Amino acid sequence: MRIRRRSFMLGGLGLLSTTALNSAMAMDLPMVDPFEGEGDFWTAVDAYIYGYPLVTMEMTRRVITNVEKPEGSKGPMGHLIKLREYPSPKFRDVTAPNADTLYTTSFIDVGKEPWVLSLPDMKDRYFLFPMLDGWTTVFDVPGARTTGGGAQTYAITGPGWQGELPEGVTEYKSPTSIVWILGRIYCTGTPEDYKAVHEAQDACKLMPLSAYGKEWTPPPGKVDPSIDVKTPVRDQVNRMDAVEYFTLLAELLKTNPPTPADAPMVEKLASIGLIPGQDFDKSKLDTRFARRITEIGFGRIMMHFKFSDGDVKDINGWGFTTKAGTYGTDYLQRALVTAIGLGANRPQDAIYPTSLKMKEGLIGRAYEGSNKYVLTFPKGQLPPVRGFWSITMYNDQYFFVDNPINRYSISARQDLKANADGSTTIYIQNESPGPEKEANWLPAPKDKFYLMMRLYWPDDSPPSILDGSWVIPPVTKV
Repeated sequence: MRIRRRSFMLGGLGLLSTTALNSAMAMDLPMVDPFEGEGDFWTAVDAYIYGYPLVTMEMTRRVITNVEKPEGSKGPMGHLIKLREYPSPKFRDVTAPNADTLYTTSFIDVGKEPWVLSLPDMKDRYFLFPMLDGWTTVFDVPGARTTGGGAQTYAITGPGWQGELPEGVTEYKSPTSIVWILGRIYCTGTPEDYKAVHEAQDACKLMPLSAYGKEWTPPPGKVDPSIDVKTPVRDQVNRMDAVEYFTLLAELLKTNPPTPADAPMVEKLASIGLIPGQDFDKSKLDTRFARRITEIGFGRIMMHFKFSDGDVKDINGWGFTTKAGTYGTDYLQRALVTAIGLGANRPQDAIYPTSLKMKEGLIGRAYEGSNKYVLTFPKGQLPPVRGFWSITMYNDQYFFVDNPINRYSISARQDLKANADGSTTIYIQNESPGPEKEANWLPAPKDKFYLMMRLYWPDDSPPSILDGSWVIPPVTKV
């Protein structure tokens, strides 16, 4: 291995601050290259970052599909998983749940034959059904923004598939065999609207092309007891050493090939025994550094969150990115989005500004339920969207917060009351602000909390968050 002695550049940007130093020490990252000998250690780190989305997607697929029949947020391959109601504060299956859309999802394998997805007439209801390939790229997204609300049918075909499709079926070609369909349908949460959305979910159909036009029932799934369904996926990925990680990555590359734009990276991978279509040749990797490769690889991914050179913006205490869903060769950003928000949409479909602390100087101050906060939108400056917007309250573990009015998010559907000057104030606090302000109240816990804004189908003309012409106001303490 020809390891070149050089400084370890945190997130590619070097040692920028005491905060960066503390973060690096917390993750046990070396400040200088401690490795000597033969082999390309840093190429292996780059390979780890490159493959992180594909490995994480596969581990997620295993956990979600390892059941005999759909149960809650899990279901076998090829089954439609239909979430029927919004989670309660007791829900712990998935972090950062929402109270705006009901999910209709499925993992499918299009390597052997195409799969057909039929969607009913959604009329004027907002919905989207993004389709992610194994690398987490949203390769197509039928929905209200892109294809309209009418009934529609799609055949999702795999790499290299060629053939004839039935009349009226549109082809969506996946670059990989793994496909994750992450459908979302807007719902107000009332009993009447739950019923309407359930009918729409039940009218969605998914089947292999060979069964199209026939009566077809998906077979039961097979449960593999060796699959760990309790440990979070990210923890399972992060505890792999380099040999285990690259062995799995090589296997996945056989049916989930790199893109043509990845050619320079593919050339680098070969030097450490990773050749698409072949098993991993671990003889080309210095196994003494098997654990350090993965530790430092993940450390670089997470440092990109703080030092992304604009890939992740921080505006008035709200952090968000407009670089998600499609990535090209920006492997570090793709890995970061995988680590903190697997399944992210294209920015044209949704942006998720998140606030962990109130903007106050350079550091900020964590939100505490013992305080009272307000978020005020000036007149005419509510979030500019064509779908919907909301602000969700989470505790410090990213779960819903129990409260006396069972409100976990706030949006225009609460019939918000404007102030005398036309502005709109959201009251963020533990206790009710009073009957006259309760329509605008987002209940908080008594201790720490986080806020997440959801902007679905943001306007693409000014004012817009996409080009920065609309700015999210700060949360301030009363």
